[in-house]
Amino acid sequence: MRQTLPEADPPAPNGQPLDGIRVLDMTSLAMGPLAGQTLGDYGADVIKVEPLGGDSFRQSLPRRSPGMGHVFLQFNRNKRSLAMDLKAPEAACAFRQLLGTADVILSNMRPSAMAGLGLDYEAVRAIRPDIIYCAAYGFSERGRYAGRPAADDTIQAVSGLASLQGRKGGTPEFVATIVADKAAGLVLTNAILAALIHRMRTGRGQFIELPMFETMVAFVMPEHLAGLSYDPPVGPSGYSRVMDPSRRPYATRDGYLSVLPYTTAQWQRFFRLIGRDDMADDPELADAAKRNARIPEFYAMIEQAMPSRTTRDWIDVLLAADILFGEVMTPEELIADPHLADTGLFRMIDHPTEGRIRLLTPPAHSSEAAARLDRAPPGLGEHSSEILREIGLGEEEIRVLVARGCVVDGAPATSHPGE
Repeated sequence: MRQTLPEADPPAPNGQPLDGIRVLDMTSLAMGPLAGQTLGDYGADVIKVEPLGGDSFRQSLPRRSPGMGHVFLQFNRNKRSLAMDLKAPEAACAFRQLLGTADVILSNMRPSAMAGLGLDYEAVRAIRPDIIYCAAYGFSERGRYAGRPAADDTIQAVSGLASLQGRKGGTPEFVATIVADKAAGLVLTNAILAALIHRMRTGRGQFIELPMFETMVAFVMPEHLAGLSYDPPVGPSGYSRVMDPSRRPYATRDGYLSVLPYTTAQWQRFFRLIGRDDMADDPELADAAKRNARIPEFYAMIEQAMPSRTTRDWIDVLLAADILFGEVMTPEELIADPHLADTGLFRMIDHPTEGRIRLLTPPAHSSEAAARLDRAPPGLGEHSSEILREIGLGEEEIRVLVARGCVVDGAPATSHPGE
């Protein structure tokens, strides 16, 4: 029986979209865990299969207790944890029994490592013929970079992102978030959902390869191919508007604000706000191509005007003029933001081992209440015995696996929320 958190979202009238789908999430860090978490949000039974030492993000700091690092908490809601040594024959045998019950297997190990465990696609398909087998790693096996190790920083560098960031500041820079991991995780989720629909229609499973390098190039380059979109090129790479050095939050009298007039009418209203009727009446402003050619000049004028008012004053007049703007908000301000409180993006829960914690919740809302926060992030091996019982192992068999160090039984002594 599914255990739910206190104050969880109400169940969907007709169940969740992925009820009855079992996902074996063998991934660690962020890309795969984000995909598994999203599937869990929509009702899949996501079993996080961890090595005896657990996901590396369990050790992230700060943390309240060992093995429950803050990053792990935010990428592993709505999952159960099974911790086992897949190199141990007894554990490998139990895992193969579990594979027979799975709909999706998700791994971010390199293919050679999965083959070494006897868990390559052909081996898994022999156990579960309609399995959806997802291999997520750095570089496609179809190219010459096959097998190269990768992480978020690696992919930000090779995908062009760090170079593009550096064009504004002079030195290549990483974006201050693990954007490659998260973008690839979302694309991976889409691929899995498409494969599940395909299986519903045809009864056939499939192999999915999701390489971070190709995914991030496809993510970064649509606007930045620019002149390279044509053969021969008609100009350099880089989307000129977003590459302009003046495109940044602007200093107001007491803070910073993003301001983005976009349409002709918005530019005209902005120039009138700052007393530049001459610019508002400039015929080139109404010509999108000519306006875009003068973007550096216009952005510089925004920057010059912003210190004339406080941030609050600017918000009032920009709202009234229907001009795009955004306050520069810190993480501390976000968790106190009244709009996010209205939508319930952050939720405080009582975790069975971590006490009071704040979790992000699924951001999509629908009339069918499809996505929900149902399970707290699990302790290492918290559900090992429970899952092994589900596939038919007896209590003595489970005890032997634990005693031999093949499986971690990390069920907390305290009750799970919802019990």
